[in-house]
Amino acid sequence: MPAEEKAGTRNPLRDRRDLRLSRIAGPSSLVIFGVTGDLARKKLIPAVYDLANRGLLPPSFSLVGFGRRPWSHEDFAAQVLESVKAYARTDFNEGVWKQLAQGIRFVEGGFDSDEAFEKLKATLEDLDEQRGTRGNHAFYLSVPPKSFEQVCQQLSKHGLAKTSQGKWRRVVIEKPFGHDLASARELNNVVESVFPADSVFRIDHYLGKETVQNILALRFANQLFEPIWNANYVDHVQITMAEDIGIGGRAGYYDGVGAARDVIQNHLLQLLALTAMEEPISFNADHLRAEKEKVLAAVRLPEDLSRSSARGQYTGGWQGGEKVTGFLDEEGFNPESKTETFAAIRLDINTRRWAGVPFYLRAGKRLGRRVTEIAVVFKRSPNLLFRPHNGDDFGQNAVVIRVQPDEGATIRFGSKVPGTQMEVRDVSMDFGYGHSFTESSPEAYERLILDVLLGEPPLFPRHQEVELSWKIVDPFEEYWASLDTQPEPYAPGSWGPDSANELLAQDGRTWRRP
Repeated sequence: MPAEEKAGTRNPLRDRRDLRLSRIAGPSSLVIFGVTGDLARKKLIPAVYDLANRGLLPPSFSLVGFGRRPWSHEDFAAQVLESVKAYARTDFNEGVWKQLAQGIRFVEGGFDSDEAFEKLKATLEDLDEQRGTRGNHAFYLSVPPKSFEQVCQQLSKHGLAKTSQGKWRRVVIEKPFGHDLASARELNNVVESVFPADSVFRIDHYLGKETVQNILALRFANQLFEPIWNANYVDHVQITMAEDIGIGGRAGYYDGVGAARDVIQNHLLQLLALTAMEEPISFNADHLRAEKEKVLAAVRLPEDLSRSSARGQYTGGWQGGEKVTGFLDEEGFNPESKTETFAAIRLDINTRRWAGVPFYLRAGKRLGRRVTEIAVVFKRSPNLLFRPHNGDDFGQNAVVIRVQPDEGATIRFGSKVPGTQMEVRDVSMDFGYGHSFTESSPEAYERLILDVLLGEPPLFPRHQEVELSWKIVDPFEEYWASLDTQPEPYAPGSWGPDSANELLAQDGRTWRRP
């Protein structure tokens, strides 16, 4: 029994499995650059508090904000408290907050200020001495990609990136990792010239979601699925990330980026890799990454990109009883913009397991509903017994993994309809996390921040994965850029442009309706 339980001070929110697996961070601090932004305010800071509330951060843990605001340590602590109360997943605990607040610091300054970085250095040295953080510091770059190089160089210049025996320094980078292959390589060279490769953590928050990790459990912990998870039985795979909202106030970021760069290059290709990979030797980071990289390296692009892709832009109209603005009418947009808000592509994987099985990926905004899912659709059975009775009325078996919302999985199969006739109809067997487990799923950033502090990188793509992903997406982007026309318009609340349906129809298939 842990000492704190003997003393009667056990945190009731601490997960006993975390204790058993020793997934508790050691002495350390987290420095957030861009701490005044929405990501830090709504995700990172609440995740830090939730980790503390679950007993997964040490008493010495410290949180340092870096920004231009003229804040004192107390001012920043007040901002942190406001974020915690508004966005934290776990209940507010005064005792946990008081302990966390003792380690909160703020450093005022810009990324070009040597004085500010010297102050940051002095602050971290004080935390090492006063709080016992022992020289272990993670730097979270929640800033635009154009600032990565400057921040990294400043950290190097002022000796903040330097590791020594028994002490570590790590850097966390948010997507996007470049805007094409060339920029991704350049960015990687910049970051890894300052930090060793194993100290660079590239965040893809989708990989922190329980249901994404459950892909591995579903496939490799169950004899039921793995024997049929191949081209002998699978007809095709659909991976969808649909949003029912528009770009909102993200015009400055989204214009020139689009759905393929924003979502397909990272999130959906990672889901493809996890769905298609071979069983790793272990859950060790190198073993997992090696199998994912093999899949991405084996992706084969179609010869005719015009027949194997679709893109669109949502128009204005009514959605959910509300009048919505069209993409080209959003504030800050060029009415002749070629940026797509919907993208769909077909890919093939040139391996023995998946030869001949198309993978269809689609992502878009202002679609029918918010959903992210992977649908593995199986080949039709011969149905020689049932065809005389009801032809091809019933569909194909499918395993659908729901990433968000309503996390879980559904199996679709044919069943006899009650009655005197032998009539078969599609039915579904459903598993939902919320119904099957009493434990609540941690927010993705909780898992990822904890992994950074622990130095466990299985869920973080390394630069080879990033570059392989850009090699897949870049040809589509170059093809679309060569077109004189704008992306095809589609109505808000629909499931994308007609060309997306044609993409599957030419193969005799249809998109699954989530």
